[in-house]
Amino acid sequence: MGNHNVPQHLSGNMKSQGLYDPRFEHDACGVGMICHIKGEKSHRIIADGLQILVNLTHRGACGCDETTGDGAGILMQMPHAFLEKAGAQASIRLPDKNEYASGLVFLPPDPKQRNICMDRFEAVVGEEKQQFLGWRRVPVASEALGDLARQLEPAIYQIFIGRGTGPGDPAHFERRLFVIRKVIERFVRESGLPEAPYFHIPSLSSQTLVYKGMLLADQIAAFYSDLADPDMASALALVHQRYSTNTFPT
Repeated sequence: MGNHNVPQHLSGNMKSQGLYDPRFEHDACGVGMICHIKGEKSHRIIADGLQILVNLTHRGACGCDETTGDGAGILMQMPHAFLEKAGAQASIRLPDKNEYASGLVFLPPDPKQRNICMDRFEAVVGEEKQQFLGWRRVPVASEALGDLARQLEPAIYQIFIGRGTGPGDPAHFERRLFVIRKVIERFVRESGLPEAPYFHIPSLSSQTLVYKGMLLADQIAAFYSDLADPDMASALALVHQRYSTNTFPT
């Protein structure tokens, strides 16, 4: 086993000492994946992905508060049937699948600061010649969070963006979404808003959707009720449970 996971600027200074050998440096997180080999989407894939996450509990970490994890999440294909239903409940009419994007957005708890971020987000979507479709408040169960995580809980929304002008290929749309994400992240970072650190975009894509948080493996399904919906379907699920070895979870 080599030390390819050690940053180059550090590995040269790491020397074997006692039982320590830099060749055995490696990432500590728990990662798992499940997919249907024929690409058939189902809710079972989501449920099995979450079970993999629970089975990886030993590869995750917590701090002094044993009820707050370093972080856990799940990535899936866009669950169009679920999003169409959830969007309708939020008075958002979605176009055909592959013609829109969505993503979770962590926002400041303070309504005034949250509205500043959301208004600017909508403006950036228009500036990049895409169509803002609406916001959906993601239902969450705050009581499922650990004590520390609950103190720092953001407001969690889902944004919907329709494909705008330009080439119709998915790659072009994904590039526009990447630009939108980077522009709004920079705006919030430089805004001077006291609650700017709450802002985070776990995903923004027309292809995949991510649910994550500062959660333990067995908390994510309890926190996000969306994940229990039968219409939440995918042909693959990629799960990750963080073990923070050199940075602090936030």
